[in-house]
Amino acid sequence: MLTLEQLSGLLENNRAAASARVKEFSIGGRPFPFNARPAIMGVINLSPDSWYRESVCLTTESAIERGKVLRAQGADIVDVGAESTLAHAARVDDAGQSSKLLPAIKSLREAGVLVSVETYQPSVTRACLEAGANILNLTGVDRSDELFRLVAAHDAAVIICYVQGKNVREVADFDLSADPIELMREYFSRQIEIAQRDGVEKIILDPGLGFYYRDLQDSAVRVRHQINIFLNTFRLRTLGFPICHALPHAFEYFGEEVRCAEPFFAVLAALGKTDLFRTHEVPRIKAVLETMKVF
Repeated sequence: MLTLEQLSGLLENNRAAASARVKEFSIGGRPFPFNARPAIMGVINLSPDSWYRESVCLTTESAIERGKVLRAQGADIVDVGAESTLAHAARVDDAGQSSKLLPAIKSLREAGVLVSVETYQPSVTRACLEAGANILNLTGVDRSDELFRLVAAHDAAVIICYVQGKNVREVADFDLSADPIELMREYFSRQIEIAQRDGVEKIILDPGLGFYYRDLQDSAVRVRHQINIFLNTFRLRTLGFPICHALPHAFEYFGEEVRCAEPFFAVLAALGKTDLFRTHEVPRIKAVLETMKVF
């Protein structure tokens, strides 16, 4: 059971990190004051394999409509992907991803919606940035130099995801032998150095809690790991860049109330000083954050 004493101990042991401030910047001409207000990222899945049915859009028209709805509900950014991260999901080649992504990105940008594109493929990244995407949600580490140069050339932002593997579709076991925050700090430090060397100025860091590692399939182990990372997020902010979290679901515990899982985890993520919340439940997360501001 998570207790007040545990939270107090976490703060006491890392008090200096709790006051860390992160870089603020504009995306698509819109300022993001991360130190004063966290932002929300809604989700559009163009893959039929994605499990969260409400986020699945199989036509450009439905994607545009959902993007507008998400913005009206309070999303600052909309994240669009054409390949599910589920281990059993079908792989989608570059042409297949681009054919789905480009019409949606162009139309959403015409509607004034800020767009993040989730991919780890250079050719898809290039096409999406040329179509107007504002952020690359980078779910892989292979060929990062090439990808960072593309981001810099388009004055875009990048979300660097922590991945123990070549990309999100090629992970095995998660290294649970050491403090995961220190593992992530080392990884992010390397990637930040590469990105800045390649000219990227707008960087967001994502611990990758939604990725499907084999040894995190046990519900208790996975949820304990996720809670630990959420509450320790402020320690990663000492790297100087905002932290993004994809909110998870914990089916095993929430069952038919699974739509309540993301708001629950949002509370823990907010306590850990998360800067960007990636969620399928935009209005619920907005309500959680607004309520926590009252205190």
